[in-house]
Amino acid sequence: MADEKELLLSVQDLKKQFGEREILKGISFDVKKGDVVCIIGPSGSGKSTLIRCVNFLEQPTGGVIAYRGQNVLESFKNLALYRTKVGMVFQQFNLFNNMTVLENCMVGQVKVLGKDKDTAHSTAMKYLEHVGMASYINAKPHQLSGGQKQRVAIARAMAMEPEVLLLDEPTSALDPEMVKEVLDVIKGLANTGITMVLVTHEMGFARDVSDVIHFMDEGYLIESAPPQEFFANPKTERARKFLSTILS
Repeated sequence: MADEKELLLSVQDLKKQFGEREILKGISFDVKKGDVVCIIGPSGSGKSTLIRCVNFLEQPTGGVIAYRGQNVLESFKNLALYRTKVGMVFQQFNLFNNMTVLENCMVGQVKVLGKDKDTAHSTAMKYLEHVGMASYINAKPHQLSGGQKQRVAIARAMAMEPEVLLLDEPTSALDPEMVKEVLDVIKGLANTGITMVLVTHEMGFARDVSDVIHFMDEGYLIESAPPQEFFANPKTERARKFLSTILS
């Protein structure tokens, strides 16, 4: 079909063990250009390990991760290059405390992408404006609230201009009143058409913004469906139990 979306990432039979403990048990899914993919499930189901494996912050035990049809470990000997294509936003922000907001958003562009400082500055300002943090460019992370830090972290990831943005529970470390401001930023990004894979416990967000829901439990990908279908009529008992618990 002419309107078929382009396949960017393909995860095939992904496994991860820590010693004798099997955390991921043969996970497979695709990510197509422009999609917002939400990964949900109970605590301990393997969601964060999965997304860290996709970015090779954890080394998979088995399986294949392909970017644009190429096995990442075979095609990207320099994983830093792959990570410019598949960016990451963490739970705990991971900003450089000795750098200003602006410097945090420029350093990767200069050191990894080889951009000149003027170009890096312009790109950083573009995304800091997008997340509402342009007026804080001279602040250090310790001067910011948790919500502001996460918005800067999102701007920093976006300044690398990745094709896919991975977000690992980006609101989990925030106070409740700060959650909405960060979710609003992520919704705004989704509306621009960027491809995102998001681990989240925010069910309202997952229902309203995602194109596909992947439900995980005990290391398995149990069920995948469009959000309207998943929330209205989950097909598995595990998914029904999870939703009845979290939405009650």
